[in-house]
Amino acid sequence: MTIQKTQTGTELTVALSGRLDTTTAPQLEAELKSSLEGVTALTLDFKGLEYISSAGLRVLLSAQKAMLRQGKMVVCNVNDTILEVFEVTGFSDVLTLA
Repeated sequence: MTIQKTQTGTELTVALSGRLDTTTAPQLEAELKSSLEGVTALTLDFKGLEYISSAGLRVLLSAQKAMLRQGKMVVCNVNDTILEVFEVTGFSDVLTLA
């Protein structure tokens, strides 16, 4: 998985590509923990993301909880496969999808 971060003021966009799974979830979690201070708008761009596992979902939930305290989080460019995972797990009701 590759992570590309772009920050403009208090807005952070994190673009992911590849697979977000047990192996790569800790990498994303560490990146987000070190980047969220002072951020009021987090956008996760899933355009290049092919797969997400339960470990990836856990990282998203953690990021969502953090952003509820300090601003908002949006997940965009979700493909049909990942959208189905979100719907089956109920994450489509928890996350803001764009």
